[in-house]
Amino acid sequence: QLHKNKKTIAVAESVTGGLIASRLTNVPGSSDFFIGGIVSYHPRVKVTQVGVPAATISHFGMVSKEVAIAMAEEIKKRFHTDFGLSSTGVAGPAPIPPAPVGRVYIALASDKETDWKELNLQGTRNEIREKAAQAAMGLLWLNLGGEENI
Repeated sequence: QLHKNKKTIAVAESVTGGLIASRLTNVPGSSDFFIGGIVSYHPRVKVTQVGVPAATISHFGMVSKEVAIAMAEEIKKRFHTDFGLSSTGVAGPAPIPPAPVGRVYIALASDKETDWKELNLQGTRNEIREKAAQAAMGLLWLNLGGEENI
């Protein structure tokens, strides 16, 4: 859909640790639409490399819709793309209070709006990360006009 619509994307990932970028680059010809990404696991990288305001992290916490939204919007700006896609959350085994294990936020920034979702996922650490990456791809798919039930 990105290739067909001549749109570009960049990613800012935390909980998914590069899984979204990996899924995007698994598609032949992905260099036409995937510009790049940052795995911003540490708050310092979210601030210095992605551009999330430190005050947003301080006020809302690393695992919040506000941080996911800021990550998506800032990566879109920094990489000059049509879309910015982000993930932040807790894969476990320990929670990051107040967020429990399995709480994930994904966000997709475009020129018209920023869409976001809160997910409460179950499973092992890797299952939560995989499900979060899949959900992020689903959010992108739906925003590109893809069918909901494929």
